Amino acid sequence: QVQVVESGGGLVQAGGSLRLSCTASGLTFDSYAMGWFRQAPGKEREGVSCITWTGGTTYYADSVKARFKISRDNAKNTLYLQMNSLKPEDTAMYFCAAAQSRYCTGSWSQEANFGYWGQGTQVTVSS
Repeated sequence: QVQVVESGGGLVQAGGSLRLSCTASGLTFDSYAMGWFRQAPGKEREGVSCITWTGGTTYYADSVKARFKISRDNAKNTLYLQMNSLKPEDTAMYFCAAAQSRYCTGSWSQEANFGYWGQGTQVTVSS
């Protein structure tokens, strides 16, 4: 049984930092690209970042470029999202997901490209 579990969310002031973690079990972690998504209240879930199976290529939404960094440790079956210079508009539930291939496709931010999802971790940024 595949399990994807996020952690590391919390309450932080604007300008602060958080590091999210995601562990995956029940699948061959290093065979999948991995992604982070987020969903703010009243809004659709949106793609934040994606990383290929080796970690060699990463993709970011324009809204988080230069502030967020995605990484992975395949030996630990763990995905990370380092979030710096946080803004109130970053407030959302953050989800980790395993893609349906080793690569982040051209439409990497589409939910349909991801097959296994975690339950999410809440990030709240106060102004």
